[in-house]
Amino acid sequence: MMEETLTAYEQDTVAVLTDQKDLVVFNDDVNTFDHVIESLIKVCKHEVEQAEQCTWIIHFNGKCQVKRGEYEKLAPMCTALLDRGITAEIQ
Repeated sequence: MMEETLTAYEQDTVAVLTDQKDLVVFNDDVNTFDHVIESLIKVCKHEVEQAEQCTWIIHFNGKCQVKRGEYEKLAPMCTALLDRGITAEIQ
């Protein structure tokens, strides 16, 4: 019986983890660092330091995963970033 419970728990854990998506922001030549930082703070609820770090990663690597979660929670954030002129998508 213990084995069956563990297996069910493991399956639930795998289901939760596979439902997780990433909100990715891409670099562009239009938006300023300050605009991206401000947007990550307002839209994604980042702390200042986290927003700054993500912005530097976006600048140097071309993109950064800025938030992980369920699609339903990320979709409005993605839309809000797009509305601010920031290139973002859910992967």
